[in-house]
Amino acid sequence: MPGTGRSGRACPARVDAVLVQALIAAALSFAHLHDLALAAGQDGWKAWAYPVSVDLLLVAAWRRLRSGEAKTAGWCWFLVALTASLGANVATAGLLDLENVPAWLRILVAGWPAVAFLGGTLLAHGAANPSADPVAAEAVQAPEPTAADVEPPTATPELPNSTPESTPPSPSSVPPALVTLARKVADEHRARTGTDIDPSTLRARLGVPMPLAEAITTQLT
Repeated sequence: MPGTGRSGRACPARVDAVLVQALIAAALSFAHLHDLALAAGQDGWKAWAYPVSVDLLLVAAWRRLRSGEAKTAGWCWFLVALTASLGANVATAGLLDLENVPAWLRILVAGWPAVAFLGGTLLAHGAANPSADPVAAEAVQAPEPTAADVEPPTATPELPNSTPESTPPSPSSVPPALVTLARKVADEHRARTGTDIDPSTLRARLGVPMPLAEAITTQLT
């Protein structure tokens, strides 16, 4: 949109010289690809489709490079499309007799659609995330939950006194609220590590005596 100066009069739109240069270069490359395809026997609409195919592959490869993912594939197909475009520019500069195109060039031009289709499909539908199991990767990366992250029971269970001479509590004597809390901690541990929680880890997480942790572990299995 035209700008407005201090005097209130409209200022002409500024022309981006880089954009103009890019449009000129694209038009010239487009014309060279069309002429080469036409000389190789691809007449009619097919001759116009070839430069579109090369330019689209260039754009798809450049977008993959800008995304920062699978840069090897992006560079590979970017160089393929750039070689096709640059080759057409050089070939139509008088170094090649367009009235008598060699057979090998006709073969390359005729096989280009399959190459472009393969490259475009791999770039558009290639795996962007190398992780085969996103759920497992998220579980491994998840931080270890602390006792504060686990919802405490509504009523604090009364823990039995722990002395070296005391008899280990039986599984049936463990308060249900404590078992519920321990089951949440055990589920978090299994989701993170893939293994069942052991009595020592459960004792450290709940802050209970070892005999009580062993009794709780018996109920969890």
